[in-house]
Amino acid sequence: MAFKKVQGKTKFMWFPVTPSTVLTKGDLVAMNVGSNLLIKATATTNNSIIIGTIRHSIAATDDNYAVARNVEVEVPVDKNVVWSCDEVGTGTAAAADVGTYADITGGGEINVDASTYDVFFITKVVSQTDVRGVLNIGPECLGTIAD
Repeated sequence: MAFKKVQGKTKFMWFPVTPSTVLTKGDLVAMNVGSNLLIKATATTNNSIIIGTIRHSIAATDDNYAVARNVEVEVPVDKNVVWSCDEVGTGTAAAADVGTYADITGGGEINVDASTYDVFFITKVVSQTDVRGVLNIGPECLGTIAD
């Protein structure tokens, strides 16, 4: 499932997506600076351009897969919305990770062993593969100065 809102205020907004992009429901998505189209967030995506999670999966077999269109994104409205990430892609989540930052390995996974971009602030470890936390995204994210 990737990222799923647990607590806090969000809203759904529509954004243009890059055609022929596979996305899984709950993946983090970002705005491509050059094209102003949604892309799947990756391990090297700057957290200041990540805007939220994709609401519906997009598969290569979808009829409109290669079509320019808008898609629905769940965007946090409050700064401290709590999200669940049930996919730890790298590392093993442990109680010692609470209060630390983690990076992402892909749109729907976190890397508890890395803290370069600090995309996810861990607030609770439910299990080794299920972690709760706050997304550190958007222009107001920690360490990023908005123009």
